[in-house]
Amino acid sequence: MRKFIFSFVIMMMTVISVNAQTAIETPKTFDNMYIGLNGGVATPLDFDNLFPVNPVAGVSVGKWFNPVFGAEVEGSAWFGSHVSYGVDNRINFTGTVHEDGTVSKSYNTVRGMYFGTNGLMNLTNLFKGYNGKPRAFEVSTVAGLGWVHGFCPNASDKYNNWLGAKTGLNFDFNLGKTKAHTFSVKPAVLWNLSQPGNSVGHLAFNKKGAQLYVGLGYTYHFKTSNGTHYFKTYDVGAMNDEINTLRADLAKKPKEIIRDHEVRVPVQTTVEKTFVVQFAQNSSLLTEENMRVLDRIPAGTKVSVVGTASVEGSSAYNNKLSEDRANAVSTYLQDRRVNVVSCKGIGETNGETSNRLVIVTVE
Repeated sequence: MRKFIFSFVIMMMTVISVNAQTAIETPKTFDNMYIGLNGGVATPLDFDNLFPVNPVAGVSVGKWFNPVFGAEVEGSAWFGSHVSYGVDNRINFTGTVHEDGTVSKSYNTVRGMYFGTNGLMNLTNLFKGYNGKPRAFEVSTVAGLGWVHGFCPNASDKYNNWLGAKTGLNFDFNLGKTKAHTFSVKPAVLWNLSQPGNSVGHLAFNKKGAQLYVGLGYTYHFKTSNGTHYFKTYDVGAMNDEINTLRADLAKKPKEIIRDHEVRVPVQTTVEKTFVVQFAQNSSLLTEENMRVLDRIPAGTKVSVVGTASVEGSSAYNNKLSEDRANAVSTYLQDRRVNVVSCKGIGETNGETSNRLVIVTVE
């Protein structure tokens, strides 16, 4: 048994490694759910009383967790004659077997019911891999445990409830472009693990408490959050190749730096040598026009400042006024971080009445 389990684990790892380059989109909680309608016939597994067979109808609701494994809840009902259950040979699937060996007969329309939970395994996807869409034909296994109830209203119900089980295969035909519809052939064995066919109160897994079931089914697969009725896959290897190609193309291009809203101020390569500002008569106040002229001098420039005055007034007064004008210009330039090397007033110049000036010379 250990060797079998070990071999199975190795096989699963091999299948997973083969499909390592394919990633399945993570489904949401209610994705990949389905509802199925089933109908068929059943007869005792030992074939002692093959006919008449018993009609069986049922419904199932399930979910695939990935393309290989799923689970479902199933409910079914048996109809037909009690004779077909082999009451004389204690192989009745839904009859009541008493301690003295007699079997109570059921005359209800529904002779028995089965409710169970089954695990599903898609053998096609397990061994051949999932291609991103259901194949037209697939094979799955079904196995689970459940509850069997027999309807025998005229007898004691001491043994009307039994532990049941189901093992079978689904031969699925997935139809349509969207693969939303599946028609299936569903052979299975329905087991009564406790009664009848066994000693009272004991469990047994044998054909005496079993029915052979052959049925047909229709399954509708609900639409998923990805817009299809099945799992979507992504080829991780191809995506990595595309990313590497884009990186290689990007590496071939020249690097560019784009700065939004950046304003570049042209560097002044030619510096004016002389700047002249003119003052009003008897004034040392800078006007806006004076400031615009002085603003043309770049910060850090070394300059010398010389102030003059017109001939009106005394020489002493004109000397003082020319110094005030020079100091006003020097203070303004220093506030703009212009390097004022020298600053002086020289009073009247050349006897011209219009010489109310300050001359700024670049060193």
